Amino acid sequence: MSTSLTATDIGSCNAATILSLLQYGIQKNDIQTLCEDGCRSYQDCVNAYLLSQTAAANAKASEVSESLDVAFMLYNSYLVFMMQLGFAVLCAGSLRSKNCMNILLKNVLDSCVGAIGFYLFGYAFAYGLKPNDDGNGFIGNWNFALSYTTKVSHDDDSDGFSKFGWHNFFFQWSFCAAATTILSGAVAERCNFAAYLLYSFFLSSFVYPVVVHWVWSSQGWLSAFNTDHDGNASILRVGAVDFAGSGVVHMTGGFASLMGAWIIGPRVGRFAADGSVNEMKGHSATLVVMGTFLLWFGWFGFNPGSNLVIASTTATRIVSRVAVCTAMSGGAGGVGMLLYKYVTTRSWDTVGTCNGVLAGLVAVTSGCAVIEPWAAIICGLVAAVIFCIVDHFTLYVLKVDDPVSAFPLHGGVGMFGVLFTGLLAQADYVSEVYGSTEWGSTAKSGKRYGILYGGHGQILLANFVEVLSIIGWSCFMMGTFFFILNKIGLLRVSVDAELAGLDITNRLKSGTPACNGVPESSQPGSSGDRHQGEKGLGP
Repeated sequence: MSTSLTATDIGSCNAATILSLLQYGIQKNDIQTLCEDGCRSYQDCVNAYLLSQTAAANAKASEVSESLDVAFMLYNSYLVFMMQLGFAVLCAGSLRSKNCMNILLKNVLDSCVGAIGFYLFGYAFAYGLKPNDDGNGFIGNWNFALSYTTKVSHDDDSDGFSKFGWHNFFFQWSFCAAATTILSGAVAERCNFAAYLLYSFFLSSFVYPVVVHWVWSSQGWLSAFNTDHDGNASILRVGAVDFAGSGVVHMTGGFASLMGAWIIGPRVGRFAADGSVNEMKGHSATLVVMGTFLLWFGWFGFNPGSNLVIASTTATRIVSRVAVCTAMSGGAGGVGMLLYKYVTTRSWDTVGTCNGVLAGLVAVTSGCAVIEPWAAIICGLVAAVIFCIVDHFTLYVLKVDDPVSAFPLHGGVGMFGVLFTGLLAQADYVSEVYGSTEWGSTAKSGKRYGILYGGHGQILLANFVEVLSIIGWSCFMMGTFFFILNKIGLLRVSVDAELAGLDITNRLKSGTPACNGVPESSQPGSSGDRHQGEKGLGP
């Protein structure tokens, strides 16, 4: 082969040129390709060869980079999905044992029903955009049942697949599942099984995805990624800065929880005839602690994973900072709550400390990418106090019975987290995280950062608009939905079923004494407390 290759001319190359290229170390097949493509001189062929090798190396590097980013998203999706176990264990420990298996089953069905709803409708409403279409700022309208994702995967359209690939759907569904399961604990111990399935589907397929479209899609009217030709976002030239979803995920689920708990009414025996509050303790602080740790661990996928990419120096810096801020705020929230409870009750409160940790995590979810670690500590400390205030107000003033404090934790603290971002968003970090948009790259000159750093306040105002919008949307949609279910008698179980416990009512079996549906006669709501909570709209 070598003799035939060097003895004759090939294409535009003569034998001498071919021999020189062989001596340079270029492979025979590559020489043949170069000569047939029109290379004339030895130097032209070498230059063309080096350019082709560089292009091949760049293509390979790009492929590796994209693969790393996809693997990063999938890995964090698994962590976020594992938060479902954390929610389930936390809820089970926060409730009475006679409802333990019931809430565990309902948390399983959150993921099941939510997966179908988000697949059929939710992902399209959140991110669906037809090719060559500007879309609209309110709701997506494309890729129902992943129809377009399936098409581009078969067509080997790398650009289309990177935008609409399976990994994007899976990551976004894990977030949707988290938002949906927030509501489960708020209506626990008295919610009808059918109602639970219906609201899980409605929330995951329509209510939550619309909020996602507003804030996180490139067309959303609140989005920092929806910029005009001058690089200005549609709202106050910046858009809402809600990195991982204190508003999008937690406020949506939290205010849906408020509507559900208010409309379904309190548990039997929760309030005495004079309006005073009867204590209803959960049956296992051990499960609460386990659930808290599982959620905290999952949060290290929830927040860092929201960067979506990892294969660059800038991305690794952002992701690392997010992880540190997440840890700092969660830790500060736990310490703050521990001290607050000791000062006010002179006792060390295990469950309260766990709520403090979760409050810190919820609050920092919005600004974790754009604040300093010391600011994350402040965020966690204040979040613990905010939780206590909202929790007391919800139970003692509004008379809303929320067994797991879902609204105070996710609604109230989530709202604080969104606004906190507008106070202490650091200029360099805002530029770094949102540098892919024009306004992010000019954040310093436009003073588009936290007002406590001297910013003009656009981020705070835009985030305030986000807060109001999510409250209005979530309360109206879920409030209307629960109101209809309540009116047709589908929302709440009977008093007898509630007193017996939903584990017994629904014939749920458990192999452990702590979760076997045996009624507790020592707590309010076990017998003789039929005067409170049946079918009522509100307390």
